[in-house]
Amino acid sequence: MYKSETKIRVRYGETDQMGVVYHANYATYFEVGRTEWLRQYGITYKSMEDNGIMLPVISLEIKYKNSAKYDDILTVKTSIKNLPKARIEFDYELINQNEELIATGNTVLVFVDMKRNRPTRCPDYLMKKLTENTL
Repeated sequence: MYKSETKIRVRYGETDQMGVVYHANYATYFEVGRTEWLRQYGITYKSMEDNGIMLPVISLEIKYKNSAKYDDILTVKTSIKNLPKARIEFDYELINQNEELIATGNTVLVFVDMKRNRPTRCPDYLMKKLTENTL
């Protein structure tokens, strides 16, 4: 399994008046985990787009377990179980500084050729990085 961990501190603007993280912000936390997962392989969304590949989300699932609160330090654990084809599926665990499970999630993204605006296979450069490195 290919994994990464990213730390995020909950900002005041991400919470409601009770200091609890607004539910939609969890999708943003997962995006941070996903972009940092790619970065550990030396790849960024920008570099993918510069090479003509977009990676839109086609599915998002979040299961809330506990509340994240203002100033918590969250760890986003991001992983994939299978090598990508035309799609890549990420799983997430969001854990606070007390090791409490806050949420789990899953996203599915599809590789899209920007010139043709059509799905395409995972770029060779990403597949090469994944097959060379088992993290």
